[in-house]
Amino acid sequence: MNLLNYVPGDSFLHRLNPVTKLLAAFLYGIAAIICNNVFAEIGFIVLMILISATAGIAKRALFLTRNLMLLGLIMFVIQLFFVRTGDPLCVIGGFVLFTTGGLKSALLLSLRVIAAMLPLMLLFAITQMNDLCNALVKRVHLPYRYAFIVTTAFRFVPIFATEFHDIQDAQKARGVDFDTKNIFRKLQLIAPLCVPLLVSSLKKVDVSAMSAEMRGFELRGYKSGYKEYPFGARDLITVLVLIGLIVVTALFLK
Repeated sequence: MNLLNYVPGDSFLHRLNPVTKLLAAFLYGIAAIICNNVFAEIGFIVLMILISATAGIAKRALFLTRNLMLLGLIMFVIQLFFVRTGDPLCVIGGFVLFTTGGLKSALLLSLRVIAAMLPLMLLFAITQMNDLCNALVKRVHLPYRYAFIVTTAFRFVPIFATEFHDIQDAQKARGVDFDTKNIFRKLQLIAPLCVPLLVSSLKKVDVSAMSAEMRGFELRGYKSGYKEYPFGARDLITVLVLIGLIVVTALFLK
């Protein structure tokens, strides 16, 4: 599953202004970060999955949640053994392995990572990169070069991923065994693939730069685009609801 591919739809989330979607993702993440309640953090994750279901991307939300759990697990282990506040919870041979404060901190941090990153990653499923770039220039008056850099970086990720798999398949056809379970052996096999991928990437960058120059890249401004991105009542309601969520979280869940 390509996590950066746009999923067409006509849901409430799809119809929001691209700038509103970006702002909403950040506001939701802020609410999740300032939350200091484990059960509320779980609620943030479940709520985002339910919201995603209304846009027809529940499957991607669940897939992302599962992948983010791996990152959350790493953060959990780090916090669990390095935070020493609170009462001893597990003692082995007189050595305190972890404490109540470490367990709570580990749970909160791992859940915060998932709850804060999930809306930002789901943003790509309901927003086309061209629309996001043009809306940032048109409505926020962000210089086109900066909007182009950000959106192009995300646009090239699936392209490079596909090319990497193509190079890997070519090596498999030559008899290279990538199915080994030895992690160190696998890293040794994957490392040489980075060279042809780097060469191919540099060629694409050069071609893309020439194409952008020929299309008047330096002349683009907020008046250049023909497509308008008006803010509507749904955008205002969305922002107000999320600001209210931040206020409630700060007052009752911090």
